[in-house]
Amino acid sequence: MNSRMTNTNAPSKLRIVSLGGVDEIGKNMTVFEYEDDIVVIDCGSIFPKEDLLGIDLVIPDVTYLVEKKKNVRGYLFTHGHEDHIGATPYILRQVPAPLYGTKLTLALVDIKLKEHRLGNIPMRVVQPRDEIQLGKFTAKFIHVSHSIAGACAIALTCPAGTVVVTGDFKVDYTPIDGHVTDLATFAELGEKGVLAMLCESTNVERPGHTMSEMKIGTTFEKMFRDAKGRVIVAMFASNIHRMQMIIDSAIRYGRQVCFIGRSMVNNSRVAMQIGELHIPEECIIDQDDLDQFPDENVLVLTTGAQGEPMAGLTRMAYAEHRKLQIRQSDMVIISATPIPGNEKFISRVINQLYRCGAQVVYEAMAEVHVSGHARQEELKLIHALVKPKYFIPVHGEYRMLWQHAELAASMGMDDKNIVIPEIGQVIEMTEDTLSLGEQIPTGGVLVDGLGIGDVGNVVLRDRKHLSQDGLIIVCMAIDRDEAKLISGPDIISRGFIYVRENEDIIENTRDVVRQILMSSDLSGENWPNIKNRIKDDLHRYIYEKIKRNPMILPIILDI
Repeated sequence: MNSRMTNTNAPSKLRIVSLGGVDEIGKNMTVFEYEDDIVVIDCGSIFPKEDLLGIDLVIPDVTYLVEKKKNVRGYLFTHGHEDHIGATPYILRQVPAPLYGTKLTLALVDIKLKEHRLGNIPMRVVQPRDEIQLGKFTAKFIHVSHSIAGACAIALTCPAGTVVVTGDFKVDYTPIDGHVTDLATFAELGEKGVLAMLCESTNVERPGHTMSEMKIGTTFEKMFRDAKGRVIVAMFASNIHRMQMIIDSAIRYGRQVCFIGRSMVNNSRVAMQIGELHIPEECIIDQDDLDQFPDENVLVLTTGAQGEPMAGLTRMAYAEHRKLQIRQSDMVIISATPIPGNEKFISRVINQLYRCGAQVVYEAMAEVHVSGHARQEELKLIHALVKPKYFIPVHGEYRMLWQHAELAASMGMDDKNIVIPEIGQVIEMTEDTLSLGEQIPTGGVLVDGLGIGDVGNVVLRDRKHLSQDGLIIVCMAIDRDEAKLISGPDIISRGFIYVRENEDIIENTRDVVRQILMSSDLSGENWPNIKNRIKDDLHRYIYEKIKRNPMILPIILDI
């Protein structure tokens, strides 16, 4: 469905390129470029896949922006979820520019900037329907319902036309805060004429409508009414509206509220400071004071709804939390659905909670979670209102993008006007043309602790090798001048075999190394060749012996 319409005499083109967020769930970042002006929408991260051993985060590669950073007029945020703001402090170090977003979104971004000691970054809080000027671009924020307060779509207008970026949304007619998706503005834009729409595709595989957030309120009411002990709710710390609904129910049944987990504590504090979350001060207790209250008067809101190893719920389940241990009288509610790829992590935690004797409630058992993403009928509604000339499905794995393209075609859009994007593929358009431009350098940059981009394929390959087969270190001391062995070889095994139970293999390994040393010239010039022979011969011997392939590190000490 890639269009190939071209016009060499066309006026300046609007260039759109996704640096993330297509063919994946997360790492959302889209660049809009018109002549010498660049606007970036969202700046997200993604959690690493299992094969990225030891990696904390993956962020977009912004080499293209670094090369044009003088043209970047600003970053616009649709909302405050990690997959839309998580890369911000890392990217701003390379490409600083002003930030624009709603109150809660920028408050969450500000936490990240302070953690990374980034100051002097201009930030402007916007309200829905506000318009801001960024070079030749005008950006209008449009309120949408999502699983976090302050979510907005963005209409970006330049001389080439208007592009609507929906961000993450659903059409909720009974949202908790009472502010419904601004369908009137979408319709108004559609009547004026929209050049292109970039629309999220997360739930495109699901027919019908997404259930309203208000629906799960009755479930929590019943659970608080029936619970005899503590109620522990694991959820996304960013879902402030759901947090408010749960807390209101808990207070009605005489419970105090305790927040556990860094992001839960930070987000709740910030939300209260800016007026998005309302809790009487006397109803909040510290985790150090939990044991001072009867179990039936306690609500714990914690992180760990995705089974993250270091999050609050996981540490509680495995008795590793310093303040809270799971009891048989506890009711644990997991108010989230697993992110694709996290299913087995949360399954392990649920199994462990059952082993602790707790009553566990999760999405498969009761209505304790609803999605924040639009299903097919809601997507059709937005398409019908906006009526874009061109359509680019985003925010989804490839099958989702393809199905969203099919949905648009089923509503009458010409296949030639639909582009399924690839990361780094420039899409160029004017009022009359749509074409593909160049492929820019892009991909994922790995964040490991304080290191950004310093872990590459070679390091990951070594980590995988170590995790699968272990390590053997061969140490020996050689007198360079005398060209003779002084001590060793000593064998150190880590993650390979247990030495005390395999002394014969270790001794035979020493013999292999001794034979190499006895038949070699031990002068310093020959040491690289000796190391290579040790690696090759030991690999061969160990594989023949026990069919394993550990990493082998020969170390020669110069005495």
